[in-house]
Amino acid sequence: MQMESRVKSRIVRNSALSVLLYAFPVALMCATLALTGSHPWEHMQVVHQAVADAGGAWAWLHLDRYGLIVFTVALGIVEFAFGLYDEHWTKNERILDIACFILPKLLVGPAVAYFSLKILPVLMPGLHGVFAWVPFLWACLIIAVSDDLTQYWYHRLHHEVPWLWRFHRTHHSASYMGMAMASRQNLIYTFFFSQTYLTAILVFVGLGPAAVVVRTIKSIITTTAHSSIPWDRPFYKYRILSPLAWLLERVISTPATHHAHHAATADDGVGYYKGNFGNMFFLWDVLFGTAHISRQYPAVYGISHYEGDPWYSQLLWPILKSNVGGSELAADGPIVRADANEQGRDQSSPLMRACHTAKRERTCTLASESELS
Repeated sequence: MQMESRVKSRIVRNSALSVLLYAFPVALMCATLALTGSHPWEHMQVVHQAVADAGGAWAWLHLDRYGLIVFTVALGIVEFAFGLYDEHWTKNERILDIACFILPKLLVGPAVAYFSLKILPVLMPGLHGVFAWVPFLWACLIIAVSDDLTQYWYHRLHHEVPWLWRFHRTHHSASYMGMAMASRQNLIYTFFFSQTYLTAILVFVGLGPAAVVVRTIKSIITTTAHSSIPWDRPFYKYRILSPLAWLLERVISTPATHHAHHAATADDGVGYYKGNFGNMFFLWDVLFGTAHISRQYPAVYGISHYEGDPWYSQLLWPILKSNVGGSELAADGPIVRADANEQGRDQSSPLMRACHTAKRERTCTLASESELS
């Protein structure tokens, strides 16, 4: 299956804009320092000592790890306490979600550590801590833009480039939203997270303290955007919060905008799995024209043609293949399989019938903005 020409041309145009976005915080910092006459690089000796005392790049990159694990587990306990997974969390899905939560910490973490401590000193000799003079707030902005914009593109390309889709499919096969599936990814997809290695480089050259702060904020935003707890609901319900809601949903990912990305269908005006790619910042979708804001939640999540591929094939495709005939992860499966409704089989699909029923009953969606105002 070939990528559509219009998609290809849009990627090229958006890539050109991305170059400017990557350069923007650096250019703005340089302009500000020039206007104020500040020369923080003149105090490099003091700054280098602070970096050394902190334990180096690897220590900064993972200083926040345990706090985030505690936060994620606590959120999951709250979700389970309210029965938000219902019957969706079958044994197969449960094993997959737990494996995706644990294995990256055991396998990918050490790989990134090796990259930071062994490979980078060889590839970038003499550059350790060279930009440690960058003021903390500017470093936070540089890390936030470079890390999240890179992840936006990594995520988007796995949706728009056909042969990449199957590496990301695992994340979308869940028929539920919540903490349990936030880290649900094919292990190879996780291993090659481009933003992880870019951030490791920025930490190596001296932006470590900022990386800790940005990582913490980003993890909270992305985890709660995947959560089944609709924390953004009050912003749409009360008129007095409407201006704040308008700004919030265009800057960061919220449950409403990110849940739309995980919808099982895109033909109901709510679901939009062909866009809403942002992780921490939804702003990228707004700028690149891939945004869809409805202030509603999808009736049904997942992939319309998902038939429960074994957890091991979802975790380790293409090393391990699915035994489900016709699956995209099967040995003879298609690169991209059309959605049930696109094949004209929406009424024969149990998942799509459930979607239509839920939409009629409106039990799973938020009321629209017009109904609440």
